[in-house]
Amino acid sequence: MSELKRTALYDLHVEMGARMVPFAGYEMPVQYALGVMKEHLHCRAAAGLFDVSHMGQVIVRPLSGDLADAARGVERMVPVDVLGLKQGRQRYAMFTDTAGGILDDLMVANRGDHLFLVVNAACKAADIAHLRASLSDSCEVTEVADRALLALQGPAAETVLEAIAPGVAAMRFMDVVTLDGPFGALWISRSGYTGEDGFEVSVPGDRALDFARALLAEAAVQPIGLGARDSLRLEAGLCLYGNDIDTTTTPVEAALSWAIQKARRTDGARAGGFPGADRILRELDAGPARLRVGLLPQTRAPMREGTRLFAAQEGGAPIGAVTSGAFGPSVGVPISMGYVPVDLAAEGTKLWGEVRGKRLPVDVAALPFRPSTYKR
Repeated sequence: MSELKRTALYDLHVEMGARMVPFAGYEMPVQYALGVMKEHLHCRAAAGLFDVSHMGQVIVRPLSGDLADAARGVERMVPVDVLGLKQGRQRYAMFTDTAGGILDDLMVANRGDHLFLVVNAACKAADIAHLRASLSDSCEVTEVADRALLALQGPAAETVLEAIAPGVAAMRFMDVVTLDGPFGALWISRSGYTGEDGFEVSVPGDRALDFARALLAEAAVQPIGLGARDSLRLEAGLCLYGNDIDTTTTPVEAALSWAIQKARRTDGARAGGFPGADRILRELDAGPARLRVGLLPQTRAPMREGTRLFAAQEGGAPIGAVTSGAFGPSVGVPISMGYVPVDLAAEGTKLWGEVRGKRLPVDVAALPFRPSTYKR
């Protein structure tokens, strides 16, 4: 087994009493002294600080100096509109394979003379290799190894960060800016993965500890671990790569059609041209056979990943499975997501989940479980 990596904030996590666990090749904090439930609720009520430095930060720079060349190149790898992404804006995307499956989901930002990508930790080596293989004739692909990545999320995030990095209050959801200050050049996006308003901040690695301490010195801010990060994103109806999406799921099946802009769809200005386009465009036009849905177990305990779903209390083959499940601290009930046939995907449909050999009732529910509070 290879040795686990550590982020620039490892010593701070230990100092704050974090319980560290292996995650995507790193030692990461799963929870602190508050515990998962209180960390989750604190992020919803005030501001939570997450170390997401394990994720991949990648710069795609066009060899020609014309950003459109980089945008066209990346657009050949994803079903979203990269060429139309304006400077200072960010967009959710996904790398697809020739079968229409999802290789990874990511963020793409237009930073003027280059694109800045943030990819998932477990996929970053494969993603960077994929980018280099696909763009070698037009772009330089560089992993940013000397910067940490922190997320500040929650209703107090704007006030806290504005005091440290003046100017962020004017940002809208999915804006990106660079602000210089006492912690060096901060690459800031108004985004996150909790369903809350907030920011993700790329900070020079040698200033990350001081920056984190400055944020944590504010009474509104508490450190949040991977446990609460998972329950927060689940309440927000957001996918976790490797659980809810992977190479066996298409963006349409995954209920991510909203991320595919008109320009890339059938009859769009730049329709198709990405891996798996035939299947993905067909599903966009005719509908998929199955769909990711929200699920509300009518039980006290959550129905977790792998729970088989059935159309009836007795008999019949499984019709789907849970891909994520946990207790939702903000909504006060167990919540899950999973895939079911489209004819069973309507809100309110009663299904049955098999838990320890017994089938228990679960209702199909709308996503998200809790409305998001992004600043539009």
